[in-house]
Amino acid sequence: MTILIAYDGSADSRAAIEFAAKHLTAEQTVILTVWEPLLVQLKKYPLAGAAVLSDAADEWRAQAEQYAKEGAELAKASGLSDVSFRAVADNESIWQAIVDTADELDASLIVTGSRGLAGVRSVLLGSVSNHVLHHAHRPTLIVPPGKS
Repeated sequence: MTILIAYDGSADSRAAIEFAAKHLTAEQTVILTVWEPLLVQLKKYPLAGAAVLSDAADEWRAQAEQYAKEGAELAKASGLSDVSFRAVADNESIWQAIVDTADELDASLIVTGSRGLAGVRSVLLGSVSNHVLHHAHRPTLIVPPGKS
């Protein structure tokens, strides 16, 4: 069984890792962090373009890789073995990147927290976890806050 756990550094994503480690057994666990490239940011928020520096994309990629690594370390410390991590670019939407990665890995299960760092945007557009649940063609576990 391969488990894909979405991780963005939020308390809910930490709870998702801890829950998975406590209740699931996996042959392989992949911690996934999705980041938005500069062009995606500009397409979604064109008025903010003037305020964004071109080298910010490298910083966002590096931050996503750091979050993914942090999530993998948490997963190992929580008892999961054979843990790897990856940071992928959000070329369409965060939920789509999660679903596409799960498909690529042929993951047996997707695990995510109920809310991440998207904040107000997730309230306005619908949460990432809700979209993953409705668009993934595989089992999906959404861990509510504080459940471990």
